[in-house]
Amino acid sequence: MRTLALPAPRRSRGRSAVFLAAAALLAGLAVAPAAHAGDGRKAEAATLHDLAEDHGRYFGSATDNPELTDTPYTELLGEEFGTITPGNSMKWDATEPQRGVFDFTKGDEVVDFARAHRQRVRGHTLLWHSQLPGWLTSGTWSADELRAILKNHVQTVVKHYKGKVFAWDVANEIMNEDGTYRENLFYKTLGPGYIADALRWAHQADPKAKLYLNDYNVEWIGPKSDAYYELIKQLKADGVPVHGFGLQGHLALQYGFPGNLQENLQRFADLRVDTALTEVDIRMVLPSDEAKLAEQADWYARVTEACLAVKRCVGITVWDYTDRYSWIPAFFEGEGAALPWDENLKAKPAYFAIRDALGVRPKKT
Repeated sequence: MRTLALPAPRRSRGRSAVFLAAAALLAGLAVAPAAHAGDGRKAEAATLHDLAEDHGRYFGSATDNPELTDTPYTELLGEEFGTITPGNSMKWDATEPQRGVFDFTKGDEVVDFARAHRQRVRGHTLLWHSQLPGWLTSGTWSADELRAILKNHVQTVVKHYKGKVFAWDVANEIMNEDGTYRENLFYKTLGPGYIADALRWAHQADPKAKLYLNDYNVEWIGPKSDAYYELIKQLKADGVPVHGFGLQGHLALQYGFPGNLQENLQRFADLRVDTALTEVDIRMVLPSDEAKLAEQADWYARVTEACLAVKRCVGITVWDYTDRYSWIPAFFEGEGAALPWDENLKAKPAYFAIRDALGVRPKKT
């Protein structure tokens, strides 16, 4: 979920229309996002997911359980987005707080919200080095013991949500920045084969779910994304069920836009796997100002355009949609304002830039 290592700065390409529109919005000319209008709607009344759906994509948001008590927030969450990702309630510490004792209460709450609003759910995440329960991290496990624990966890969680979760981040953040394997508990005990095992077990539990590897700092072509490219190529050659690669998309204005994002998405598509932008936010050094918000809007448009340009980029998820619930300020001191809506649920220039990028209707073939 975090982004640390960064590419060399790259100058943003000129997009005067987006910058002028953003400036106009900041001057007070913006209007609130239009409500959903159903079939036969005008483009102006469509939600972000409606517009994405016209391109065969989804547009989603992450959420977390405490936020579901915020009625103005949930009204937008339920209306604007086609998919929901639970930020924390499907992670290991939430779903198996004691060995062999599973608790799906919080995950079910998110699923129930999504189903009530006719939204699909991306599962996040079956296997991660962080947010593991104490009983697991404090134990001393043989390879056979840990393998049995991992299999039971993956299959129990996936079976519980069978038919309710359309895609899973099976293995999350398993590579270091230099492209070597992260030496987490599972790697140190089981070796790299644990990744293929987890994918196979998840597929056995729900053969219809799409299975992803997911990480940060992989938006550009470099050692880390190269490592995933080689891993997925090998997994495919070995017949392992891997269906997608998730590029989290935690970006920061001060470090430059990943200019070869589209090329990177395309090379994974060429391996015959889907890609998705799974945790997008674009932070800035605070305070925000008109120039930063205009540049942020441009970046959101460019991320959207890169996904639309690659046929197997299936969707975009923002890591929650409002600055009210962003994780950024707690982890990056002095940074924030990363999402398309501000703390007061007012749409920012980024929102309108995303709409503009999605609003170009696909050509009929």
